[in-house]
Amino acid sequence: MKDWNDSTGRSSLELPPEEMRRLGYRVVDLIVDRWTNLREEPAWQGGTRRELEPLLSGPPPEEGQDPDAVLQRVVDDVLPRAGRIDHPRFFAFIPSSPTWPSVLGDMLATGFNIFQGTGLESAGPSQVELVVIDWFRDWLGFPKEGGGILTSGGSAANLVALVTGREWAGNPPNPVLYVSDQGHSSLERAARIIGLPAGNVRKIPTDETFRIDVALLQENVAKDRAAGMDPLWVCSNAGATNTVAIDPLADIATLAEKESLWFHVDGAYGGFAVLAPGQKEAFLGIERADSVTLDPHKWLFQPYETGCLLVRDTQLLEAAFRIFPEYLQDTALGKEHVNFADRGVQLTRGFRALKVWMSLQMLGLKAFREGIQAGIDHAREAEKYIQRSPVLEMMGPGSLGIVCFRFRHPDEDGSPELLEALNLRIQEEIVGSGLAMMSSTRLRGEFSLRLSILNYRSTWQDVRQTLEAVEAIGQRLSEVRGGS
Repeated sequence: MKDWNDSTGRSSLELPPEEMRRLGYRVVDLIVDRWTNLREEPAWQGGTRRELEPLLSGPPPEEGQDPDAVLQRVVDDVLPRAGRIDHPRFFAFIPSSPTWPSVLGDMLATGFNIFQGTGLESAGPSQVELVVIDWFRDWLGFPKEGGGILTSGGSAANLVALVTGREWAGNPPNPVLYVSDQGHSSLERAARIIGLPAGNVRKIPTDETFRIDVALLQENVAKDRAAGMDPLWVCSNAGATNTVAIDPLADIATLAEKESLWFHVDGAYGGFAVLAPGQKEAFLGIERADSVTLDPHKWLFQPYETGCLLVRDTQLLEAAFRIFPEYLQDTALGKEHVNFADRGVQLTRGFRALKVWMSLQMLGLKAFREGIQAGIDHAREAEKYIQRSPVLEMMGPGSLGIVCFRFRHPDEDGSPELLEALNLRIQEEIVGSGLAMMSSTRLRGEFSLRLSILNYRSTWQDVRQTLEAVEAIGQRLSEVRGGS
């Protein structure tokens, strides 16, 4: 039989220790250099498939290539062609800006190749995840019976929440899901995955501040129950993606208790704002939820992928997902040992909690509170700036780091179509220039520019510079249009 190892006993898939160290140090240097020079780089740089295919396509080499050349190819041709989501002027969508300790945690978890599906194979890592979940539980005011699981993100957490609620309700034949018209698309996707017909999803209108209308919600529940359907879940926002609106959680909790509904709160964006001074009151009622989605890779400054589902009663979560095949019989170590595979869709799962635990241990909770508060403060200043500007207007109330606005020249009475075209051109110019990355949305059907200010690196100067660019480009484009 052929010996596939060389004379040193190493497989052809192994590198010598000194080479591993050399390449590892180079990777760390590349990352640190990127972070050090991030502000001078463009906030976004893309590429078309036509441009990138010649650079990256082709079969894998039969023999290994020079590691330094491969690294250089990645640095030159792959990594720059993407949004610099942790750039201080990346204000699009909902950005992520991890801390260095959290990046180190990811490196360690990957390098130590932790399998964290069962306690047998990950006693220490599982305990760390339990500690992190306890932190989150305490921050929201959940009872001691509460618990949860770290997931890939909010989408997976919302899916796990719907399944848990369904099993709690006994899997009724005609269940109905109630969501706000500002609810995240992942809720509809989760409903589709679990086989819920589209006709059983109710989108409840919101008020002028984009908060769900509880009276209309109650009417819909009563109507569906009278029609012989099974009202089951009500999903509220603790920071809607579009506007960061926070629904009247306490009122919805009362309704859910009265109607025996599973009360789920999607706090993927806003949930960690409870850590900021003076913000917890806005989330009153979240502690009464049956389940809550959180995204540490948003406002807890963690790398992707770090989501979380908290549940009020951990036993309900485990009852919904625990399956015990014969080949896992060795993992039954007793109730005090948690198998996280019993709490979600993954058996094979990585050690997500380490980056959260390490960053909080090294930097302290105070630093995270300050980082969250900075985003809130910058958004408030942006709203004041827009209100003072003769050419900008708010499109909705500012809240928790998000500002929706548009350019509108006071001397023009343009149609919605013309305003949309003008603001779209402004957005395209700013993004194309590399100054900032900003996205758009629609509020009540009208086009809106949108700034999401979450990055702890972002300063008021970064925000103001972006708003000034919107004003200047809008003025120039208006003058050109007026003169044509």
